[in-house]
Amino acid sequence: METMNQQKNKQCLLLFLKYPERGKVKSRLVKDLNEDITLLLYKNFILDILDTLKKGRFRVKICFYPPDSKEKVRDWLGNNYVYMPQIGEDLGERMKNAFTTVYSEGFSKAVLIGSDIPDLNDTVLDEACECDDHDVVIGPASDGGYYLIGFKNNTFLPEIFDGIQWGSGTVFKKTIGILKRDDRKVHILPEWQDIDRLDDLRALFDRNRDTEFAHSRTMVFLSANSKTIFK
Repeated sequence: METMNQQKNKQCLLLFLKYPERGKVKSRLVKDLNEDITLLLYKNFILDILDTLKKGRFRVKICFYPPDSKEKVRDWLGNNYVYMPQIGEDLGERMKNAFTTVYSEGFSKAVLIGSDIPDLNDTVLDEACECDDHDVVIGPASDGGYYLIGFKNNTFLPEIFDGIQWGSGTVFKKTIGILKRDDRKVHILPEWQDIDRLDDLRALFDRNRDTEFAHSRTMVFLSANSKTIFK
């Protein structure tokens, strides 16, 4: 029987993020907040996600964008992570290339998440890790997209990322349609809420007042700046 460390070494979690630069992150949220607050929030999102990932069974790779920002990202987050540039013309191509790369490195399973889900908990990540009797695992987002997708090496379906209108409310539906058409066995995780707009941020704040996430960097920042953010 494999040990926990042996299992972890075969599983990779890809965290997709942008280098946090003023005016270049969370473009929808920044319309309701100023650029400085949005930037600080985004940084807190990422740090909170990384805190959760430290508890998991995956080896983490930080997939950064733009692809020439490695030194800046590493200066910010430190040397304890493995960094990999996002390569491709659009989000779909960048995700496809990330999966292809880690499978070529010998990983048996990979899961990809974004940086818009700061309160995603380790229970959901464990569920994504443990569903080995399925070909694909996917987490639907409340806005019609998805916050997580994962495959085993031998069930990876590159075309899942082709012809998708990223950012639209039909991403999850179209993705499920492709998977069903290919007869893939899909494990669907609980729905989660991406933080793209002020209403999403307010919902995050309200639902986490009495949860473990209440002590996170994001929640502490929101509490300290609530009058400015939720005016």
